[in-house]
Amino acid sequence: MLTGGPSFGTYPEYPLKRVGLRCRDRLCEVTSQAQATPQATNAADRDSTPADRVGTLLERLSALPSLMVAFSGGADSAFLLAAAVRALGPERVEAATAVSPSLPRSELDRAREFAEGLGVAHHAPTTDELSREGYRANAGDRCFFCKTELMSVVGPLAAARGIAAVATGTNADDIVAGFRPGIRAAAGAGAITPLADAGLTKTEIRAASKDWGLATWDKPAAACLASRIAYGVEVTSTGLERVAAAEQALRGALAAAAIPVRNLRVRDMGDDTAKVEIDADFIADVAGRPNLLAAVEGFAEVRLDEHGFRSGAMNELLPNPERYR
Repeated sequence: MLTGGPSFGTYPEYPLKRVGLRCRDRLCEVTSQAQATPQATNAADRDSTPADRVGTLLERLSALPSLMVAFSGGADSAFLLAAAVRALGPERVEAATAVSPSLPRSELDRAREFAEGLGVAHHAPTTDELSREGYRANAGDRCFFCKTELMSVVGPLAAARGIAAVATGTNADDIVAGFRPGIRAAAGAGAITPLADAGLTKTEIRAASKDWGLATWDKPAAACLASRIAYGVEVTSTGLERVAAAEQALRGALAAAAIPVRNLRVRDMGDDTAKVEIDADFIADVAGRPNLLAAVEGFAEVRLDEHGFRSGAMNELLPNPERYR
């Protein structure tokens, strides 16, 4: 176990203001939106190079006594974990991957393997997002309750381990995207965002990951299973299991048909209807072989999205997204 108490929300030389949150199961009021959401820093100056920004990241990480990374297993948090190991050494870094019905088992296995490959301790604490009314209700602020639950588990775990800070894999693109209620929740709970603070974008993170030889450099985005369920449709363990099974079955069918999709989503649109999103390049191939969609079981109707896969597609359906920014 590492020594020293937690000091969430700060770098030793780059203090951030902590923010109080009120309430548990509704969109919590934040005492200051500007304070609660990570902001762009001077490190994001476009006159600097990606290498400069990676250097800034490593410099800031090296100033921390120790760090626990909230590790989803995706490209961003994987790069952050690897960077922390470079800056601090594996003995001062730990990773925590939250286990819940919203996380496919395969993602947990890959996360554990990656962390162990870096020589860091990997934890798999259980989170219970489904116990939170706001999460189950699945309005536009669902991610707020998900991240609040995550930090309510990972924060105390870090404290018990004597780790100085908890960090998420939020990047600079996420900060300017505008629709990220989960980022606000994590910031309010004291998490730091080293990638965003260094000004590193998704493209730069992938490029640096490739330079470092990380297997995750080209890993497709893998949002939690709850993101497959249309806003307003209640999130349940059964619903999460249904979309997970549907995606696994469809991937298998497409692979057998020699259609090499990279990005794939089965969206639960409600009313027992599923919408399939795949890479735009393969829409015609699948449309010409509608029998492939029969692999998606458990829904009365399955249709192919003619626009193809795009991250955050469900947000397009929100009538008033500004409410949740």
